[in-house]
Amino acid sequence: MTVLANFKTFLANTLPPDAQKVYEDLRAADVPVSDAICQLCPNPCDQDHDDYSGRISVDMEEDMLGSVKPYRRQVIISTGKSDWPKEVTEVDGTLATFLRGVTETFEAGRTQNKDERAGNSRTPLPPGLFTQTDAHRLSIQNGSHNSFSDDPSQDTVIVLPDFKVIADIPRSLAGAETLWTAALDPSYGRLGAQSRSDSLRSWALPYSCVILLCSHKGRDKRCAIAAPVLEKTFTHYLEHEGWVVHTELEDLSRNPTLESSLMNGPEPEAAFETQLKALGGEHKTLILRNSHIGGHKFAGNVIIYNPQGTGVWYGRVTPHDVESIVKNTIINGQVLPPILRGGMNLARPGCKALHDW
Repeated sequence: MTVLANFKTFLANTLPPDAQKVYEDLRAADVPVSDAICQLCPNPCDQDHDDYSGRISVDMEEDMLGSVKPYRRQVIISTGKSDWPKEVTEVDGTLATFLRGVTETFEAGRTQNKDERAGNSRTPLPPGLFTQTDAHRLSIQNGSHNSFSDDPSQDTVIVLPDFKVIADIPRSLAGAETLWTAALDPSYGRLGAQSRSDSLRSWALPYSCVILLCSHKGRDKRCAIAAPVLEKTFTHYLEHEGWVVHTELEDLSRNPTLESSLMNGPEPEAAFETQLKALGGEHKTLILRNSHIGGHKFAGNVIIYNPQGTGVWYGRVTPHDVESIVKNTIINGQVLPPILRGGMNLARPGCKALHDW
């Protein structure tokens, strides 16, 4: 039986009757799709995977594709923790809460222009898939990484899909406003504001991909059970493929900043893209645990970002799926439809892989 036949049999046996249409719709939208099955280990598994399926209840009935709300950017704020209060944007004195206030002010003052009201003329994407220009919403999460600012009252933020790190952000309303005007305003490209007077420092994320694992026990214990097991399993299979795996953000504070190396030069956005293109050959991954992203009933929840600006959202991920995700999505740049919740910038016309520019 061919790989494609195996994949179609897998779809027929485990997904709703319209699963084949999902596969075809993704192809029609120019999403690089893998024909591979999600679980490469035997059934029953003989790979010593730590199977947590008996410890958590996962929704296996509802369609996952379409369960991701469009957003413009996602920020992951340094906390050095893997669990947080239930609502991270309602904790007094935190950057997450200050940022929520700034975004609400922006949304209240924004007047949609004609193009926003009318939408655009491109072919509609399958449910759950969107481009970065489809929304203004800022998705705010806490992360397990530590700040590398010298001042303990300042945070270090990862901005995705821009694939940037920004440090020295004061944990205050003024700090949130400065971050917004420097990097998060929806009118900016990936590099952010070109003319600035603030003291924030930024760098390109020095990784070939970033993997986010929801671990928010304060919101739902299912992701807290899944995340450490998935982190261990992703590390195992990535290292088996020769990749370097970090579970803590590399301290970039001694490296040249984007402000010093690109901002004052010619065509800074193009220069930033050149930096990002070089990251594909690094074979280095950052795995972080993050706060609530929605859809805990689909635990384990995994998001994979690439320097190209793509973000793949997977749900119902178990340790049995990780080898296939590593081989097919992280290395080969193709999406696995049976576990897809949605994603950003996945339509890649003329490209065979998410990795292609």
